[in-house]
Amino acid sequence: MQYLFGMHPVIEALKAGRRFDKILLKQGLEGPQYRELMELINQNDIPYQWVPVERLNRGVRGAHQGVIAYLSQIDYTDLETLVNNALTTSRHPIIVILDGVSDVRNLGAIARTLECAGGRGIIVPAKGGAAINAEAVKASAGALMRIDTCKVPNLRVAAYYLKESGFRIVAATEKVNTLMYEADLTGPVAIVMGSEGTGISRTMLDLADEKIAIPMAGEISSLNVSVATAVVLYEAVRQQLDNE
Repeated sequence: MQYLFGMHPVIEALKAGRRFDKILLKQGLEGPQYRELMELINQNDIPYQWVPVERLNRGVRGAHQGVIAYLSQIDYTDLETLVNNALTTSRHPIIVILDGVSDVRNLGAIARTLECAGGRGIIVPAKGGAAINAEAVKASAGALMRIDTCKVPNLRVAAYYLKESGFRIVAATEKVNTLMYEADLTGPVAIVMGSEGTGISRTMLDLADEKIAIPMAGEISSLNVSVATAVVLYEAVRQQLDNE
């Protein structure tokens, strides 16, 4: 992953509009430049992490001044633009919301399937989700550079905006008896997928207009999240084709 280091270069890059996936900060930083940096970080909703200086020393060879900033691999789309693009380019726009999916290969595979299925965008949390790095882009076969990808500081707020814009929020979870075949997946729909370990958060489940399950007949009771997303996406595609 490409990165910048040093207080002044990172501050100037932020002022110039460069986007970063995350910024590492040495524990105990202080001073006017530090306060300016933190103000820019907060203004741009960039994830940051306090780390021991030893970690920074391992990351770069040079005067990092307690700051390493990892450059974004893609150009992100803001939520309003993503929604507008989706609604103006399709009668049945599909957006995927990833809640807690942390594996970059799963993220890439989901983006690849979404692009193949004609999906219009993917929404990920600014903190707590998989990094959109070179490995994720490779796993997506470049799809992350072709679809609108949006990082938001709060998935709950994003979900409210989607609902107000006419999208129905559909949560895929094994905790319900309603199968995906019984749900209406036509029209503007945002499909929420959770992590394999903990699933979808209670907050997002409570916001869902509908909760659906994938039928499972085997002894293993769960699918890999990228496979589960593909199954739900293509059920939505099937329903949309039947309604054309």
